[in-house]
Amino acid sequence: MSRLAGILFDKDGTLVDVDRTWGPAAHAVMIRLSGGEGAALDRLVAASHFVVDERRFLPTSPLLTGAAAVFGPLWAAALERPAGADFFAEIERLFREEGLRFLTPIGEPAVIARRLVAAGFGVGIATNDAEASARAQARALGLAPHCAFVAGHDSGYGRKPGPGMVDAFAAHLSVRPGRIAVVGDSADDFLAARAAGAMAVAVLTGPAGDTARGSLASLADHVIGSIADLPDLLAALG
Repeated sequence: MSRLAGILFDKDGTLVDVDRTWGPAAHAVMIRLSGGEGAALDRLVAASHFVVDERRFLPTSPLLTGAAAVFGPLWAAALERPAGADFFAEIERLFREEGLRFLTPIGEPAVIARRLVAAGFGVGIATNDAEASARAQARALGLAPHCAFVAGHDSGYGRKPGPGMVDAFAAHLSVRPGRIAVVGDSADDFLAARAAGAMAVAVLTGPAGDTARGSLASLADHVIGSIADLPDLLAALG
């Protein structure tokens, strides 16, 4: 078996299609919060750096961080509501509901996870989304039976690019972080891997697509097209 013992997946952009899932989900949440009222909805769209006609985020969108505590204050200002824990919890609940409604996987995550587990790897998910949302989506995608670990920004391990989630996954598997591969689509994933001493594997399925190949190659140990290519990479690593 490979020297690696565990594969820790990022979620959005790696297992879940960002634009097809979170684009329409974000628009639905904006409508629900604004009541569909034009001015308030327009302010939410502007604060979110969101292209309504295409239901997608611009690369500068604060929503791409995945955490309501990050973009929530901007939304609170747009809606003229207090920015606090209650409002942030409401946002995360609405995103959890709408994210499930529009959930679109990248390829066949459950098939890949099952193959990895059969090959002897522990499989986990580390996301800056909320843990409840990550677990709900893992169940909907058929990943739950194959995941030994699921962590979100609110799980107590900190947020990526910090190493906490990687360290916690390694501890869960009772191995050192150097035996973990972090698979993701953004700099935060690879910085988290580096900080923990884990391997970093980049996929090109995030919002930036293949245009990010050069920048990802400078941060990751390996670059592959998608998670479908991961078993072959692991086999080559030996």
